[in-house]
Amino acid sequence: MSEQHSKPRHRRSRKALAVGVPLALTAAGTLAYGTDLGLFGADAQQRASAATTAAPSWATAAADGFASVNSLGQNGTYGGRDGQIVTVKTQADLEKYATAAEPYVIVVAGTIDMNPVGKEIKVQSDKTIVGAGTAGQIVGGGFFLGSGVHNVIIRNLTIRDSYQGVWNDKDHDFDAVQMDGAHHVWIDHNDLRHMADGLIDVRKDSTNVTVSWNKLSDNNKTFGIGWTENVKTDITVHHNWFRETEQRNPSTDNAAHAHLYNNFLEDVAGTTIKSSYGNYSRGRTKMVLENSYFQGMNNPVTKDSTAALVQKGNTFAGTSGRNESGGTAFDPKSFYSYTLDKTADVPALLKSGAGPRSSIGTSSATAGAKAAATTLTVAKDGSGQYATVQAAVNAVPANNASRVVIAVKPGTYRETVKVPSNKPHITIQGTGGSRKDTVIVYNNAAGTPKPGGGTYGTGGSATVAVEADDFQARNLTISNDFDEKANQNLSGHQAVALRTAADQVFLDGIITEGDQDTLLLDTAAKDRLGRVYVKNSYVIGNVDFIFGRASAVIDRSVITLKKRWDGTSAGYVTAPSTAANRKGILIANSSVGGDVSASSFFLGRPWHAGGDATLDPQTTVRNTTLGAAVKSTPWTDMSGFSWKDDRFAEYKNTGPGSGSASSNRPQLTDAQAADQEVADWLAGWTPSAS
Repeated sequence: MSEQHSKPRHRRSRKALAVGVPLALTAAGTLAYGTDLGLFGADAQQRASAATTAAPSWATAAADGFASVNSLGQNGTYGGRDGQIVTVKTQADLEKYATAAEPYVIVVAGTIDMNPVGKEIKVQSDKTIVGAGTAGQIVGGGFFLGSGVHNVIIRNLTIRDSYQGVWNDKDHDFDAVQMDGAHHVWIDHNDLRHMADGLIDVRKDSTNVTVSWNKLSDNNKTFGIGWTENVKTDITVHHNWFRETEQRNPSTDNAAHAHLYNNFLEDVAGTTIKSSYGNYSRGRTKMVLENSYFQGMNNPVTKDSTAALVQKGNTFAGTSGRNESGGTAFDPKSFYSYTLDKTADVPALLKSGAGPRSSIGTSSATAGAKAAATTLTVAKDGSGQYATVQAAVNAVPANNASRVVIAVKPGTYRETVKVPSNKPHITIQGTGGSRKDTVIVYNNAAGTPKPGGGTYGTGGSATVAVEADDFQARNLTISNDFDEKANQNLSGHQAVALRTAADQVFLDGIITEGDQDTLLLDTAAKDRLGRVYVKNSYVIGNVDFIFGRASAVIDRSVITLKKRWDGTSAGYVTAPSTAANRKGILIANSSVGGDVSASSFFLGRPWHAGGDATLDPQTTVRNTTLGAAVKSTPWTDMSGFSWKDDRFAEYKNTGPGSGSASSNRPQLTDAQAADQEVADWLAGWTPSAS
């Protein structure tokens, strides 16, 4: 078994989640489905509710765009997530923690006036610097990220007013955020304005940068990228509001890949600030510019003869001068996934959503009462607001900032449901007395023909597909009832009940039922983090029916093994496709069994999706009752890849299907098990019902 990734420098408290001792479980095949919301009774519910209050969302958030891509030894951008959370109100304390070697989440809880004016604090790696609500302000200075500094998040701050009285200032290099050779940086939801030089400077081969949801205003040289002969910078600039800025909006010089989308560039008529130009592709830059809105800008889009600039779906209102494109750029989706908002919606979307938000940087411990969730009701009999679950999902506004609960009344809803990536914070909850009362079911399989041609494929076969972060489901059944026996002539019998491709997904008290490939726990992209916590639930299937590349925990749950369509007993519980240095699938405090033959099921096999040898699949099964159906050699090879080259192990399992350590049945040592607990998998996220 390959080694685990190294410990973070600040260990998370193992009391962050109430894991508890193994529960005494009877064989899964003989358990009746739980009633109400409790699978294991009141004691388990009390221990679950005793978990620590969820970590603030800004402490565990990870970047999208190029900042999410694995490169230069850094797997995405998550800032100081593994470090201590500290609150600062003075420049001295801000400098102390921002310049430290250790990871920190630094909460700026007031206005800090920089002394001397123009000072740029030299931020070190592994930091999140975030404003507490809308109170965090840096006045008269900013931040500097030097060569090699990486994994930094600057979020929800106002950085302003280092302006020294000269509009085209060539003497004062007082930026809000300057990078010289940094990588993996996320600048998100800030208000940047009125500085002596740039608002943002991304220089000297800085790369893997994402700039999102910021308001940039009242400035001359706004946002510069490049100024190097090398062509190394990869940058994503999306959902930013440029208002009353003269030049560099942004100017991009010799960038390897510059992806700009859903930005709003506004030159307000009748003011003293006049735009010189908008987006500029210079040198050997390759730029993709999509679904952005330009209002009143002079020379809204310009390019050098040596640069490439591909435009798609942009709107130009009251603009004049150069508007250029040409050359061959790149496909951003070959690097990461993203969802475009409609161009016509961009101005209103950014006027309401760009800049600091009160909900970012405020933990439940300090914020007082939470905003009430919006509730949408679904009922087949017409007594709700919507007759289908998908109609309710469609009604949720894009980029909703707070929880929306879709309350589904008892009934069988034969439909497919998709929660797109731009609709986070959704809960789908059955309102019946049992999780069996509310059922969402469909019967697509991988080989099912699609309208218009082609087939659905495995991922496309899902009854419910979740691509939005912070999703929850509870007290319902999600099923795929594809009939393999009746469709033997069909090629592709994989039939997914639930597919997740998102982070912070909480599945609480549900049933997922199918045959082959029941529960697909994936991530938005290979290099994106996708944490899933399944608690108090049933997962039912026969072949690879818990699979994917997510960092997924099945906790205090029942895994029920089914016979194949022809009545035979043979199958595989897990098929992880974990990326190297990620956590894979953890089954803990649960039971595995069913009405199948003895010694007929493997616990797992390594899925190297697409033959990718760089993957390092992982399944750990610990403190779990294994029925007689589990083979004495519980791991097996897959598609030419040996399980022994990947990460498969057990720890302190019980029951007739358990066994002692051998070369064919690796067991974790106590020391190894200490690094493979539920809290390690969830990496600072503590799921809580909402």
